[in-house]
Amino acid sequence: QVQLVESGGGLVQAGGSLRLSCAASGYTFDNKAMAWFRQAPGKERDVVAVINGGGKNTYYVDSVKGRFTISRDNAKKAVYLQMDSLKPEDTAVYYCARSAHYDVYVAGRWDYWGQGTQVTVSS
Repeated sequence: QVQLVESGGGLVQAGGSLRLSCAASGYTFDNKAMAWFRQAPGKERDVVAVINGGGKNTYYVDSVKGRFTISRDNAKKAVYLQMDSLKPEDTAVYYCARSAHYDVYVAGRWDYWGQGTQVTVSS
């Protein structure tokens, strides 16, 4: 069955960096776009970044452009989120998600989710 397992969260000071990883299994990895979402306390889960199946096309929400980088290694069946210049407002649980599509389609269907990893940025 499809499984997504995140790792790499933690506590970091503002201005610092973290790298999140998501290991996928149970399907043909490069057939599907992947994304990182986040959910802060009391808020909805929102998309942060998306990458297509081939790894060439990406999307970022405006608030993370220039600070976060999404990438994938299809040979390792993994997707990453490099987060630099972190801000306290980046504090959230971060989730890896699989798209039902190959291409970047932010409004599309997300059919599998990881369990989430906590990122806390202190001021």
